[in-house]
Amino acid sequence: MSSSLTNEAIYVASRPTGIPTAENFRKGTHSVPEVNSGEMLVRNEWLSVEPAMRGWLADANNYSSVEVGEVMRSLCVGTVIESKAEGFNEGDRVMGWLGWQHYAMVKPRAIVQKITSTDIQPSLYLGVLGLNGATAITALKTIGAPKTGETVVVSTAAGGVGSCVGQLAKSMGCRTVGLTSTPEKVKACYEEFGYDHVINYKTDDIDAALKAACPEGVDVYFDNTAGNISDSVMQHLAIGARVIVCGTASIAKWDPVPMGPRVERILLTRRARMQGFIMFDHMDTYVSYISKLEELVRANTLTYREHVTQGLETAMGAIAELYRGENLGKRLVRL
Repeated sequence: MSSSLTNEAIYVASRPTGIPTAENFRKGTHSVPEVNSGEMLVRNEWLSVEPAMRGWLADANNYSSVEVGEVMRSLCVGTVIESKAEGFNEGDRVMGWLGWQHYAMVKPRAIVQKITSTDIQPSLYLGVLGLNGATAITALKTIGAPKTGETVVVSTAAGGVGSCVGQLAKSMGCRTVGLTSTPEKVKACYEEFGYDHVINYKTDDIDAALKAACPEGVDVYFDNTAGNISDSVMQHLAIGARVIVCGTASIAKWDPVPMGPRVERILLTRRARMQGFIMFDHMDTYVSYISKLEELVRANTLTYREHVTQGLETAMGAIAELYRGENLGKRLVRL
């Protein structure tokens, strides 16, 4: 069957000098080969777009990279249509590293999990029940370790990760303060994601707003932006604060490495801890944390937003859209 199929895919055409744009990709076609022993053929249904893709494409020292000429790496949800791999059968729905393409020929190691639930829409396994949700809950618990009554501040508070962090922190009995960029996102942070206080970093005086929202200081800062926003938050850390560095969305170029205000004195005097977080280091606990998030979704206590476009070609400019702040919620492409 597979030899009669033609696959459309998005390939990396060139490395970006800053934020990846549509010009850094090309769409191509190729015949789908026969399925060999140990392989399965998956028909993709949903493709994920991640801010981290910028780093995967950068010609720099990064924890992961995609080579020019390769199909763009991506987590996807799809259905197995042919299998010669042990433990996988035709009709299985899976989430894994399947790439920006209609069909993916992969081995079992590419699959992150089987999707067995029938009462939850599959796209959520790329967002609130996927890498975004797993990042939020894992980083918050392992590094942030928030305690009841503490103040948790989140940048990109309406995004796929940030919106989940805010809700989880709230469920742990914390005060939550979100930083976001538009009136629509401010409204969503209050009405959908339950933040106690929301700061529009484009129109508000960030320092004054943080002082008013966090009179006792910031106990946990979940940082998705770096840059000027984080420079302001660092000035308000409480004694014993924990800073989770999960993203650097506000930094336009990484080479040379940008050097902003020095934070050592703040960390010393506040006896604070600052630590980077990459979800790939915690995949051994991925499925167990997703099970916890599934319970919250089923109970309607974990709210989410999805920003969906239709068609493979819409993926090519989607990373740039993320960095322009044009999405509200998890960015997805539906095939």
